Amino acid sequence: MADKNDSMDKIVSLCKRRGFVFPSSEIYGGYGAIYDLGPYGVELANAVKREWWKCMVQLRQDIVGLDSSIFMHPKIWEASGHVAGFADPLTECKVCHVRSRVDHLLEEAGIEADEKMSEEQINALLFANLDKIKCPSCGKKDFTPVRKFNLLVKSNLGNFADDWSKEPAYLRGETCQGIYVNYKNVLDSSRVQVPFGIAQIGKAFRNEITARQFIFRTREFEQMEMQYFTRPENEMEEYEKLRDYRWQYYTRHLGLAEKNLKWHKHKNLVFYAQEAYDIEYAFPFGFKELEGVHARGDYDLTQHAKYSGKDLSYTDPKTGEKFVPHIIESSVGVGRTVLAVLTEAYTEEDLDGDQRIVMKFPKKLAPVKAAVFPLLKNKPELVSLAKEIYDALKLDFMCEFDDNGNVGKRYRRQDEIGTPYCITVDFETLESRTVTVRDRDTMEQIRVAITDLAGWLRTNLSSDSK
Repeated sequence: MADKNDSMDKIVSLCKRRGFVFPSSEIYGGYGAIYDLGPYGVELANAVKREWWKCMVQLRQDIVGLDSSIFMHPKIWEASGHVAGFADPLTECKVCHVRSRVDHLLEEAGIEADEKMSEEQINALLFANLDKIKCPSCGKKDFTPVRKFNLLVKSNLGNFADDWSKEPAYLRGETCQGIYVNYKNVLDSSRVQVPFGIAQIGKAFRNEITARQFIFRTREFEQMEMQYFTRPENEMEEYEKLRDYRWQYYTRHLGLAEKNLKWHKHKNLVFYAQEAYDIEYAFPFGFKELEGVHARGDYDLTQHAKYSGKDLSYTDPKTGEKFVPHIIESSVGVGRTVLAVLTEAYTEEDLDGDQRIVMKFPKKLAPVKAAVFPLLKNKPELVSLAKEIYDALKLDFMCEFDDNGNVGKRYRRQDEIGTPYCITVDFETLESRTVTVRDRDTMEQIRVAITDLAGWLRTNLSSDSK
């Protein structure tokens, strides 16, 4: 991993240069806190999502999948409390008019702000600590009073009135509400029984006041969430099991070092929560939330039952006992996971006075699994055979064909996108029908028969976490 002092700038630069992440709408000057995934970024994000889905759904008999709509009935957001209470504390610099989240300003000054604080309480905390706080843009200390700013993004979907803002629809602020309102559908249409979970990957939208830190906090993002429905008396037991399961996921499946992970316990819980922990990762800007693991009680189903008028209780098929399930959740952003994986993988190595930048992704997450080179592009017999090998391998693996520049430069390009193996077709290949395979991490080279190449890759790409 790169040094913390400048690693963020280096990661951002690499992401742009090598096609992982682009600023959205860049030719028009960009669009605040929105990013596009480039050719390698989309492959990395898809690999992250596949691994999450495998661990949360494929390997779990008690969890099923869902894909709910981005637009949902507006009443859902009233029932969930988002219309009334989904807000961040906002202040504006009177000098340069930059808006900031007050809890972030306080946090940077080493002052913890309780998310349950009223406007008056957090306002008093801000102005009592002005000697420690300054505008992140101009450095002045002249702020407007705090006001709450709702994060839901409004839309006029299906509303043809002149003033649609009076009865807006919303882009969903989180994916879990789609799980809660489909809980009964899943229960009635499948063989699941409490305890069981529903998992979903999907887009969410928040009108963040100060989205920052690259893809860590954006206004359009993708969530990977799992809501687990339990008997009330088993909620905390299942919660501890989920905490352990999620920790093991990061260390065993994503290859994140334990020294770069830690638990953060929420000190002041919202009224319905039983317990709440975050898994934090050592991003270049410090330990910050990667995933939330929360015990939510029966609040969500009770609220939706109240607002919809539908019975969302569960009847135990063996005992006939009727109860409202309690919920424990795992919630993590795709962007934050991708940023953690990028941070963990970024490596600088000195090779005889030259610097090598290599992204040491776990092999299963690498955007490109193998690159195929002809030794020389002006030798038709080498190019033809290299393309033949590439065409065969691409059926099973994400591969690249590269004949631009000398082999050393091609190695460096593939190192920067984290390709585990580079395959070179040289003159010996024409005689022995073997190719040179170079390992990304060790840079060691071996010869592998063309006929064995697919099997060799399959074995070695799944051999370990890296």
